[in-house]
Amino acid sequence: MTVSDARSEPDGGAVFRGDLSAPDPIPEAGIEAAVKLMRDGRLFRYGEDRDTIPEAALLEQEFSDYMGSKYCVGVNSGGCALFLALKAAGVEAGDKVLVNAFTLAPVPGAVAHAGAQAVLVDIDKRLVADLDDLERKAAESGARFLMLSYMRGHIPDMDAVTALCARHGIVMIEDCAHTMGAGWNGRLTGSFGKAGCFSTQTFKHINSGEGGLIVTDDEDLAARAILLSGSYMLYAQHRARPPLEVFERHRFATPNCSMRMSGLVAALLRAQLPLLDERNARWRQIYAVLADELSGIEGISLPQRPAEEDFAPSSLQFSVADRSLDDRQIALFVDEAIAHGVHIKWFGAADPVGFTSRHDHWRYLGEGAGGGLPNADRLLHQLCDIRLPLWLSDEDCHTIAVVLREAMAKARAAAVKLYA
Repeated sequence: MTVSDARSEPDGGAVFRGDLSAPDPIPEAGIEAAVKLMRDGRLFRYGEDRDTIPEAALLEQEFSDYMGSKYCVGVNSGGCALFLALKAAGVEAGDKVLVNAFTLAPVPGAVAHAGAQAVLVDIDKRLVADLDDLERKAAESGARFLMLSYMRGHIPDMDAVTALCARHGIVMIEDCAHTMGAGWNGRLTGSFGKAGCFSTQTFKHINSGEGGLIVTDDEDLAARAILLSGSYMLYAQHRARPPLEVFERHRFATPNCSMRMSGLVAALLRAQLPLLDERNARWRQIYAVLADELSGIEGISLPQRPAEEDFAPSSLQFSVADRSLDDRQIALFVDEAIAHGVHIKWFGAADPVGFTSRHDHWRYLGEGAGGGLPNADRLLHQLCDIRLPLWLSDEDCHTIAVVLREAMAKARAAAVKLYA
């Protein structure tokens, strides 16, 4: 599907005619399963008298098999997965939770929802948690928990992170919203910490509009997460669950937070899960082509991706690296790109737009949450990204690069004129 046009605007500039925000469609098998379920009417994941296996229970079993985990819990969003994992891991009101500063708003939101206090950790040039700052703040804060976010699919050195957590006695919860099927050195994200949390929101690797999954090998965390999600004591209907006697330790002391996954969501996802590895391979192909195209544009730089990072890039990030450009010229670059059909997001804008909020926008955390984040402030000010729909062709990638090259040229020309 090629939708681009290299020379079709009145100003002679390139234009991209695709919709980068358009999600990939649900496969026919998922549509058929959803329609069948709607005709049956059993959309709720539990039933007091049922002789069929609920769709959500089947999805949990299939996803735990994919991940190689013992247990899996389906919930109603990725943010809920984060919150429930924190609570099920033992986070209590007032506890401190380390969080890398480059992440999406639901991550510090989940920490706040749990009544805990986020301690923000700076990032490095790869856009991942800065290990020196993580070490320092782990020691200074006394935090017993780390919510490690693989924001936009960027994965830190997980050998170093797990060793650090072991040294400080820190329980790690992984935010894998952008890394379903990705890994570090052959090991899947979501398998390094106490629990891994995934999202199936429309722009993630598999799409149900909203939805979330928690995986863990810890039987007590799994039982508590199932109870917290709202099992109405019907937890025996789960398949990827701990033994029933584990629930006896928790069932009268765990509240029902009503965050279950519905059968309809699970039906949509079960048809997509077998396609995940194929989709990730396709995303890597698209990323490679577009990254190669962008690498030749002066003023644009891409973060390094080490060989150990088995990334699954449903988006691409780049920095506006020309130091002569101030906020006005970067905004001009962004506006020019959007005007010519390439919808890019800029994390440096004063106000959050869509999915681009940054740490200084989360004022509910308090002024001391970060304790100074110089790298994050500098790197996010220059950072932009683009979604990568699976239908992008090589020609589309070329046209996107032409649009960005021309937009950058206009921004640089504006800077020269301003300072001449």
